[in-house]
Amino acid sequence: MNNKLQGKDLINIGIFTAIYFIVIFAAASIGFIPIFIPLISVIVPLVGGIPMMLFFSKIKKFGMLTICGVLLGIIMLLTGMGWWCIPTGLIFGLISDFMMKACDYKNAKREVLIHGVFSMWVIGAFIPIVVTRDAYYQSLLPGYGQEYADTLMAYMPDWILPVLLIAAFVSGLVGGLIGRKIFKKHFERAGIV
Repeated sequence: MNNKLQGKDLINIGIFTAIYFIVIFAAASIGFIPIFIPLISVIVPLVGGIPMMLFFSKIKKFGMLTICGVLLGIIMLLTGMGWWCIPTGLIFGLISDFMMKACDYKNAKREVLIHGVFSMWVIGAFIPIVVTRDAYYQSLLPGYGQEYADTLMAYMPDWILPVLLIAAFVSGLVGGLIGRKIFKKHFERAGIV
């Protein structure tokens, strides 16, 4: 089997990245209400598990999840979410690629765990809120107003990043289980057990 990424692989990456982004973007729209911002780290991996588990059944080569993670980071940058999702997409995509390769791309149960790890890329959207807190707060004021900015900062304390990272991982596991259950017949047909 040729281990280099082919055109078909790149098309699959593009299609599934687009589907995944549309699904998570719709779910993440709840972030317009400040109290729901921390819940994005739960909701995105949960709903994202459905398209990603189908994508996982198509992955047979190293690099597909890394490219997907970087593309997600670039899309997040282009949609105004900052650049932090690019390195987190790269890191968690690369770790996920190594995990997929270790199970020879044929272990649906382990792919649920891999989805949990991959889902942690979403932490990049929250890093600026904590790391560049004052600048982030000031950037919110012109477009959202002081009440929104104050409320958001109250729900996003300095210590929240590890909590959100764990929440993304756990809800990624649940989302992976849901996706696996929905596409069980597809996994069986593909010979992934």
